[in-house]
Amino acid sequence: MEDLIAYFLQFGNLNQQQIAFISKKATKLELRKDDYFSEAGKIPRQVGFILEGILRVCYYNNKWEEITKYFVDEHNLIVDYQHFEAGIAASDYVQAVTTCKLLVFSKKDWEDLSKTILVWDAIVNKIVQKALMEKLERRSPLVEQDATTRYLSFLEKFPKLANRIPLSYLASYLGITQSSLSRIRRKIR
Repeated sequence: MEDLIAYFLQFGNLNQQQIAFISKKATKLELRKDDYFSEAGKIPRQVGFILEGILRVCYYNNKWEEITKYFVDEHNLIVDYQHFEAGIAASDYVQAVTTCKLLVFSKKDWEDLSKTILVWDAIVNKIVQKALMEKLERRSPLVEQDATTRYLSFLEKFPKLANRIPLSYLASYLGITQSSLSRIRRKIR
């Protein structure tokens, strides 16, 4: 719980009563590897904070190939926010890459936080803005760089993730085949 509260405090001030209220609303959830946190075609029903593990956001293209958009690891929120807020079906899957432990808030509990804590919406807006900037920073270079540079950039930005995720997911994220990724890895060793 301390990690969750420390996370929120990065984005705004909360008093002890507000912290206690947030703590009361959070429930624990464990996901096994490959379990879904949310699924395409279904309305996202919860916001999660990752205590342990890695999740990935992915979708299937028109050839039914699985495409990894990005990874989310410890001490970050995970939610398909746009669809969660609008109450409409998601177009992406959020899947556990590893066994995960999360603290989750139901839609109702998340709304209760918004109604009860005056600064909550401002905190959430700052979190959303930060996530959007990170998303842009993650994807923009992928379009402009060659495969080796993309892989080296990934290693530089996410050194803790590279050895914790399957090569197939990493190759998909980088927009290359798994065999290409294997060749690149052999070359740079």
